[in-house]
Amino acid sequence: MNELAGRVALITGSSSGIGLAVAHRLARAGAKVILNGLIEQAGAAALCLEFEQMYGLPAEFEHCDLRDREQIKVMIAALNQRHGALDILVNNAGIQHVSTIESFPEDVWDDMLAINLSASFHTVRLALPAMRSRNWGRIINMASISGLRGRAGKVGYNATKHGLVGLTKSVAVETADSAITCNAICPGWVHTPLVQKQIDALAAREDIDNDAATHRLIGLRQPSGRFVTVEQIAELALFLCLPATDEVRGVAWAMDGGTTAL
Repeated sequence: MNELAGRVALITGSSSGIGLAVAHRLARAGAKVILNGLIEQAGAAALCLEFEQMYGLPAEFEHCDLRDREQIKVMIAALNQRHGALDILVNNAGIQHVSTIESFPEDVWDDMLAINLSASFHTVRLALPAMRSRNWGRIINMASISGLRGRAGKVGYNATKHGLVGLTKSVAVETADSAITCNAICPGWVHTPLVQKQIDALAAREDIDNDAATHRLIGLRQPSGRFVTVEQIAELALFLCLPATDEVRGVAWAMDGGTTAL
């Protein structure tokens, strides 16, 4: 169970949700994880302590506003200095906003471009030279099925996730002659607290139980009738770090209950 022993992994946006699940799975596989987010200092310290107690390995937390490329430069430089290189880079941080293009807030558009796309450009370009010096690395970009198809009201999310898939493919080709791979994971509908609120509201409105509301809601979006779980995404992230995927390069791997197969 120590497939990643000795590896150092940075997971952006890992104080909760998918990023936190990925961090736990990589730590359980033996990696030293570097968490990232904007939570308060006490919460970050508590999270690192939890990882150390669970996995017997020290964890680090990097406070970095990914909208600011200068902060990203400082973070990656510090990590390269401490660890020599990042072995695994998981670009997970992202934000969402639903609105028609006519009413889409300009500042939200700018933030989405910065966090969902530009941050990955900067982390990859800054981490890659040290990876090349070791001739090994895994870059995993958390995209979405919104990077594979369009949907009304999601112009910002669609644009940035399509861009992230394109970035993934280009980096994969540029690193194809090395032992560095770059791939994207494209989840479908994941069970999150926000989605649970939608389920609760539907159950109350239609006077049905939670299971029936869940089935009705998810049935509109994913043919399997089931949510993707953060644990499933984390397992896929681990798989993309293993020798079995040495020649998996530039893939936008959909995990969506069959949605993009329609």
